[in-house]
Amino acid sequence: MSKEQFFGPVLRYFRKERGLSQDELAARVDVSRSHIGRLETGEKQPSLKMLFRLAEAMDVPASAVLAEMERFSAEKRGA
Repeated sequence: MSKEQFFGPVLRYFRKERGLSQDELAARVDVSRSHIGRLETGEKQPSLKMLFRLAEAMDVPASAVLAEMERFSAEKRGA
Protein backbone atom coordinates (compact mmCIF):
# COMPACT_ATOMS: atom_id res chain seq x y z
CA MET A 1 0.00 0.00 0.00
CA SER A 2 1.43 3.39 -0.97
CA LYS A 3 1.63 6.15 1.62
CA GLU A 4 -0.92 8.38 -0.08
CA GLN A 5 -3.51 5.62 0.37
CA PHE A 6 -3.37 6.32 4.09
CA PHE A 7 -4.83 9.80 3.64
CA GLY A 8 -8.41 8.51 3.81
CA PRO A 9 -8.07 6.64 7.11
CA VAL A 10 -6.14 9.57 8.58
CA LEU A 11 -8.79 12.05 7.46
CA ARG A 12 -11.51 9.87 9.02
CA TYR A 13 -9.44 9.53 12.23
CA PHE A 14 -9.00 13.29 12.68
CA ARG A 15 -12.58 14.06 11.63
CA LYS A 16 -14.02 11.65 14.18
CA GLU A 17 -11.53 12.72 16.85
CA ARG A 18 -12.84 16.27 16.40
CA GLY A 19 -16.44 15.06 16.62
CA LEU A 20 -17.30 16.17 13.08
CA SER A 21 -19.67 14.45 10.70
CA GLN A 22 -18.83 14.24 7.02
CA ASP A 23 -21.53 16.86 6.42
CA GLU A 24 -20.00 19.26 8.95
CA LEU A 25 -16.50 18.90 7.53
CA ALA A 26 -17.81 19.26 3.98
CA ALA A 27 -19.57 22.51 4.91
CA ARG A 28 -16.39 23.87 6.50
CA VAL A 29 -14.37 23.33 3.31
CA ASP A 30 -17.24 24.01 0.87
CA VAL A 31 -17.36 20.61 -0.82
CA SER A 32 -20.04 17.93 -0.93
CA ARG A 33 -20.39 15.25 1.72
CA SER A 34 -19.86 12.66 -1.01
CA HIS A 35 -16.49 14.25 -1.84
CA ILE A 36 -15.41 13.81 1.79
CA GLY A 37 -16.62 10.22 1.58
CA ARG A 38 -14.58 9.58 -1.56
CA LEU A 39 -11.50 11.07 0.11
CA GLU A 40 -12.00 8.86 3.17
CA THR A 41 -12.40 5.69 1.10
CA GLY A 42 -9.36 6.50 -1.04
CA GLU A 43 -11.42 6.79 -4.21
CA LYS A 44 -10.07 10.35 -4.53
CA GLN A 45 -6.85 11.97 -3.35
CA PRO A 46 -6.75 15.61 -2.22
CA SER A 47 -4.78 18.36 -3.86
CA LEU A 48 -2.22 20.06 -1.65
CA LYS A 49 -4.58 23.02 -1.37
CA MET A 50 -7.43 20.75 -0.25
CA LEU A 51 -5.18 19.01 2.29
CA PHE A 52 -4.45 22.39 3.89
CA ARG A 53 -8.15 23.38 3.82
CA LEU A 54 -9.18 20.12 5.47
CA ALA A 55 -6.48 20.36 8.11
CA GLU A 56 -7.45 23.95 8.93
CA ALA A 57 -11.14 23.02 9.08
CA MET A 58 -10.32 20.33 11.64
CA ASP A 59 -7.91 22.60 13.53
CA VAL A 60 -5.04 20.20 12.88
CA PRO A 61 -1.65 21.23 11.48
CA ALA A 62 -1.16 19.84 7.96
CA SER A 63 2.15 18.47 9.21
CA ALA A 64 0.24 16.37 11.77
CA VAL A 65 -1.88 14.88 8.98
CA LEU A 66 1.25 13.94 7.03
CA ALA A 67 2.97 12.57 10.14
CA GLU A 68 -0.05 10.41 10.91
CA MET A 69 0.01 9.08 7.34
CA GLU A 70 3.66 8.11 7.91
CA ARG A 71 2.72 6.41 11.19
CA PHE A 72 -0.12 4.45 9.59
CA SER A 73 2.26 3.40 6.81
CA ALA A 74 4.92 2.26 9.26
CA GLU A 75 2.36 0.28 11.26
CA LYS A 76 1.11 -1.41 8.11
CA ARG A 77 4.65 -2.37 7.10
CA GLY A 78 5.30 -3.76 10.57
CA ALA A 79 2.08 -5.76 10.67
